Amino acid sequence: MRDQWYVAAFGREVGRELFSRTVCGESILFWRTGDGRVTAMSDRCVHRRFPLSEPPSHLVGDTVVCGYHGFTYGADGVCVAVPGQTRVPRTARLRSYPVVEQDSFVWVFIGDPGRAGETPIPRAPWLDLPGWTTVSGMEPLPARASLLVDNLMDLSHETYLHGGYIGTPEVAETPITTEVDDEAGIVYVSRRMADAACPPFYATSTGITGRITRWQDIEFTPPCLYTLHSRIAPVGVLPHADGTDPDAFHVEVVYAITPETESSTHDFWAVARDFALDDERVSDFLRESNRTVVLQDVAALTVLERVLTGEPDGYQELSINIDTGGLAARRMIARLAAGDVTVAAGAR
Repeated sequence: MRDQWYVAAFGREVGRELFSRTVCGESILFWRTGDGRVTAMSDRCVHRRFPLSEPPSHLVGDTVVCGYHGFTYGADGVCVAVPGQTRVPRTARLRSYPVVEQDSFVWVFIGDPGRAGETPIPRAPWLDLPGWTTVSGMEPLPARASLLVDNLMDLSHETYLHGGYIGTPEVAETPITTEVDDEAGIVYVSRRMADAACPPFYATSTGITGRITRWQDIEFTPPCLYTLHSRIAPVGVLPHADGTDPDAFHVEVVYAITPETESSTHDFWAVARDFALDDERVSDFLRESNRTVVLQDVAALTVLERVLTGEPDGYQELSINIDTGGLAARRMIARLAAGDVTVAAGAR
């Protein structure tokens, strides 16, 4: 799916140094202009295809100078100077990409630039919202993006793959509900545990002792943004009748799933919380714990990629009740890939 916005970087990764990341098979150069604006253009000089992100390529003001033969490009990707001649060929221009900085992410549009304005960018406002504190990172995943989508839509694997961190028996034992909003282009999966063990991830960060009420409400906007709305409270503590929820702890776990190639993925993750906002010990704990969980997923999905690549055609997988959310996500992604843009029309 090329006519989509994908997360290419965290805003903090892009500065006055030339920075490159591959998205959907395209190597893209990012840097900030003097006024702080993020630019995105092809990371290949038009002359001999030398990567502009490689030294000795460098910035001079708001231009990029190729470190191989000195071709110089403006922030719009248009070549402004060619060594040894005054005339710049009309075709000497790099492909530029629409780019938007939003919710701490740098989003890039890979497809037809004319469709960028009509394609909504999904939101994750908690990542830079007052009253929330966020830790985040990115791990390279040597596996196709669809495997990460399957993984995140079925959290029953927490019980088995992430025991000792976020998994408890109740996650696998509790049925889910699934809702598909085709107009908004969102898949919802909910698991509500009224009486569950408190895993170390939440016991250490919140200080809760004993058993908890634990809600896991997934909101997935295909093809690339996933949010787990996590609510943790002592057993029996529920939101107030007016909808306020001051006695619970809330964590927003966000994943941006960006294909690098057909068999590799950029796994961006973030954990935002509305408690212990200035406690660096809690931030350090959540950062290291969530990174460990992500790396456990990376290890498992790397094995799966190897298995899928080597298996014979015609293999039939088995799906069960807990797969309804993942299967709904697959169907919506397939519709997007087939050009049915209606499923993405209402993303928010």
